[in-house]
Amino acid sequence: MSQHQLLDSLNHRDLRVRTDSAAQLGDAVMACLLMPAEFRQAQAHFPILFRRDQASGAFSAVALFGFDHGENLFLEDGHWDAGYKPLAQAVQPFLIGRSADGQAGGQVHVDMASPRILRGGEDGEALFDAAGKPSSYLELIAQRLGDLDAAYRASTDFFAALVRHDLLEPFTIDVPLIDGSNNSLVGFHIVNEDRLQALDGDALADLHGAGHLMPLFMAVASVAQFSELVARKNRRIAHG
Repeated sequence: MSQHQLLDSLNHRDLRVRTDSAAQLGDAVMACLLMPAEFRQAQAHFPILFRRDQASGAFSAVALFGFDHGENLFLEDGHWDAGYKPLAQAVQPFLIGRSADGQAGGQVHVDMASPRILRGGEDGEALFDAAGKPSSYLELIAQRLGDLDAAYRASTDFFAALVRHDLLEPFTIDVPLIDGSNNSLVGFHIVNEDRLQALDGDALADLHGAGHLMPLFMAVASVAQFSELVARKNRRIAHG
């Protein structure tokens, strides 16, 4: 169970954080939340898919890491085997909190129940120096949290535009593997390329003016990464 606390140098002076990648550290996930602002970096490594919340009907985007629950094909012997790690994954075990009085600006919170948390010792990255000042690592985390928060707030308009122009369609794929088995991927959406190409000048101007065309094209391009993801899966099967 999560145990979120507001980070401060008084109570967390000796806190250190493991930054390696491993299943036991919470990296065994088949997909991760992805912001449209990250699509350019992510599309070179992961398929970008969309999913709809059944309760609210709202869409979000994810970077796909595997085909089965708990499978991350980018975990390789304690390191992240890709040139980019999505912000939602890279900031763990930290998150943005808000002050009780509703003042503007976010706060850095930490999940004390995370297996990444260490107390003292020399392993991991320190959050504060001996004087209680934030370490360079904590400053990097604060920057990433700020980037993630800003990207999340900006994403609302992007997903609304996709719905307004009816650009998403349900997506299902069966993946045959070298051991004779099949992985079926269901419950996701992708960009409908035919509808995207058929948009008129006004619709294109609307999307371009709002800065939505580039992430749309990046999402379309990312579908090419399915072949590499299947290759990773087959290599994992071959090596047992």
